[in-house]
Amino acid sequence: MTPAPGPARSHTATLTDVARLAGVSVATASKALNGRSQVRAETRQRVIEAAERLSFRPNQLARGLLAGRTGTVGLLTSDLEGRFSIPILMGAEDAFGAGEVAVFLCDARGDAIREQHHVRALLGRRVDGLIVVGSRTDPRPSLGRDLPVPVVYAYAPSDDPADLSIVPDNVDAGRIAVEHLLACGRTRIAHITGDPGYLAARDRADGAREALAGAGLDFVGEPRFAEWSEGWGRAATAMLLEGHSEVDAVLCGSDQIARGVIEVLRERGHRVPEDVAVMGFDNWQVLTSASRPPLTSVDMNLEQVGRAAAQALFGAIDGIPRSGVETLPCRVVIRGSTAHLS
Repeated sequence: MTPAPGPARSHTATLTDVARLAGVSVATASKALNGRSQVRAETRQRVIEAAERLSFRPNQLARGLLAGRTGTVGLLTSDLEGRFSIPILMGAEDAFGAGEVAVFLCDARGDAIREQHHVRALLGRRVDGLIVVGSRTDPRPSLGRDLPVPVVYAYAPSDDPADLSIVPDNVDAGRIAVEHLLACGRTRIAHITGDPGYLAARDRADGAREALAGAGLDFVGEPRFAEWSEGWGRAATAMLLEGHSEVDAVLCGSDQIARGVIEVLRERGHRVPEDVAVMGFDNWQVLTSASRPPLTSVDMNLEQVGRAAAQALFGAIDGIPRSGVETLPCRVVIRGSTAHLS
């Protein structure tokens, strides 16, 4: 008895098998699976169904060669150990994985010469594009306009407006932080933050001040800039309480600073959040969850920055490049340091 024809096979299905099952030529099957417009809708559907029955997966290398692509991209970072770079890289890798794109990851460790070496190595592997991830939001030198593949910059914007850069909106982050504190009934808000050489510190302070001005208020004292550390948080809080005991909220430029602030407030007999609300930035889980009470913080949505950069690179590879600096919104994660949660 001759077995009935069907999809069961002991060998890997080929395009010829798909074409035979769908009753079309190999050329038509190829066009249908690659989305070419010359194929009628009903024919395309028949080919797709045949491919699904046979568990057919197109040869990615062959498809890439036909399109002039390798299906690979380069992710170039200057701070692989940094807590800002890693979420961005994870978001980008997630987006690339959904598109079945392989990723080459290189760490320049903040060295411009090493970075150029990695760029040459990635181009030598014929990557289809590059994402360059910075460790801070200050502008960085562009890789140049002569590269043979598109480049997207994430977190640290390029200094060339012809490039596309995707960054978190730190000005708006400062604004929404103050808006949250105002919504909690706080009106005497101080600001303790990090190194003024960082654009993020200045942008967050500017956004916070704008939100206060919109409510007819200003900071209690001037913003205090120094280090991104718990030690600075402790020292700055001690100085703040000596001159401004009326403060009812402290907006901190980082979660590390906020930990130091809470420690000194507790030592001086101020309850958090009953007497003084405390808020951080970055939503660093190891700090926010271990804080007592748990720390309200602004999340920079870094994985979304990575995903958006990957999607923009896909567009550039497909011939739809963008330029300029695009900002993405941040979000407030509310915990017990600013409001009692049931």
